[in-house]
Order: sequence, then C-alpha cells, then structure tokens
Amino acid sequence: MKLSDRHALFADLHKTGCFVMPNPWDRGSARMMAASGAVALATTSAGHAFTLGRADMGGVTRDEALAHAQDIISTTNLPVSGDFENGFGDDPDTVAETIRLAAEVGLSGCGIEDMGFEDGLNAYDFDLTVERIRAAVAAVRALGRPFVLTARADGVMNGLYDLGEGIRRLQALEAAGADCLYLPVPPGRAELAQVLGAVTAPVNALSVGPLQDLSLAELTAMGVRRISLGSQIARVTHAAIRDAMGGVMAGDFTVLKGSASGDEIDAMLQEGCADDRDFGPQGP
Repeated sequence: MKLSDRHALFADLHKTGCFVMPNPWDRGSARMMAASGAVALATTSAGHAFTLGRADMGGVTRDEALAHAQDIISTTNLPVSGDFENGFGDDPDTVAETIRLAAEVGLSGCGIEDMGFEDGLNAYDFDLTVERIRAAVAAVRALGRPFVLTARADGVMNGLYDLGEGIRRLQALEAAGADCLYLPVPPGRAELAQVLGAVTAPVNALSVGPLQDLSLAELTAMGVRRISLGSQIARVTHAAIRDAMGGVMAGDFTVLKGSASGDEIDAMLQEGCADDRDFGPQGP
C-alpha cells in the first residue's frame, strides 16, 4: 500500500467506529501484529527503549525514534503513528519541527505529551501545553496531507494533576486543533465516561489497569474511537523472558514447552510483511 493511501486510511479510521492500534517495538513484532489483523500500528516509546536496554521517558533521542519509526513503517503495509513523548523538546518550535520530521519519515500521525523531563518528570503549565499543540497543528496543516495529531494529557497517569485538570487540558487542546485526544489512564470506567462526555474529538483509550476489564465492544459503545496498547505487549513479552529464564536458571526447562513453533512464526512474519521480497534469507 502506498504511503499516501496509508495516511488516508489512518485518518478515515478515526471518523467512525473504534479500532485497536497495537504497538510493535521491532520489525518482527510489527509483522506478527499485522498478520493478526491489525489495521494500524503505533510505535511505543517504552517498548523501543527496552530494546535498547534503557528506561522510558526521555531515554530515546529524536533521531533514534525517527529511525525506529521508519523501520516499522518499512516492514508492513499498515499506517503507523509515532509515540514521540513530549516532541523531544519543551518549546513549541521544537515540537513543530518534530512533527515535520515525523511526516518526512512516513508516519501517518504522532502523539505529543504534556510532560517534560528536565529535573525529573513534570507537567508543562497550561498555557505552554496549549501553545505546543498549536505549533504542532500549524505544522500539520502545512503538510498538505492527512496526519493525525494526538494531543495527550498525561498528568493523571503520572500523578501530577487531577482528572478535572486533565479534562480542562483536553478541551483546550481540542480547541487548538488536535485531531485526537488521549488521557492515560483514567481511574476507571466512570472517569473515562467523563472524558468522553467533555470533548467531541476522537478519543484514544489505553487498555491498561482497570480499562483492561472492558472489551472492545464495551469501549466502542462508550464512544471510544481508538484503543492503543502502549507497551503492554512488550511487557507481556518481557514477562515471558523473566518467567522462562527464572525456570531455566533454576534448572527447570519444561517452561520452554510453551514456545511457538518456528513454522508458525515464519508464517506470521511472511503474512505480515510489506512485500514477499522482504521475507527470507535475503530479506532485511
């Protein structure tokens, strides 16, 4: 699928219904997610950081994130959105430049958080938060092609402000022109309903914590437009490594009986790749 078609598809997915957007951390996980029926993907800052042996939240540079995103884009035919944390800078001009660079590598969208990492994790003040998204919106509109800008209010998840402040920020970010809104993670279903009732733009829900108890059908009925998994699949994978190695290093190899067969993995990797020429001994 041409990149232009992917960009149009990604924008269209946000207009009606609800879809699941899983988050791969390398080519193999991207292809397996595509083979499983995903219609769009997003990078995961935490999952990517884990592959580099680093922590999330500022552990990856913009150049590394852009190269990683380009790698994910190249391996399937699906649209890809970038998890680009705070846009890799505090000031609005840096955020705008990040959006332009994200579009250049072929991303169909990008998420921008309202968190800074200088002197520890902190929430940008309200006015700066809005100015950063206004700059991002201006950069998107200058592209002349579909690009879904997701504005995030992460302070509830990180314990830096309450739900009321998070909703106030989302409303201002919607007014600033954001295409999609994202408040991870409301404490429960009632709080998610408050978020949905306070805005009209498409809302992304992160399936983590209490929201993992809600099905796709339930989230759709509530009005959620997009469900992302964040680093959850990466964390499930790392839990498997932890548990398997715990048994192996204790001398018990029976845990390895739960592995998938090479043929099964190969079949999924081939099904999910962008082009059959990319699969096999001569592939990347």
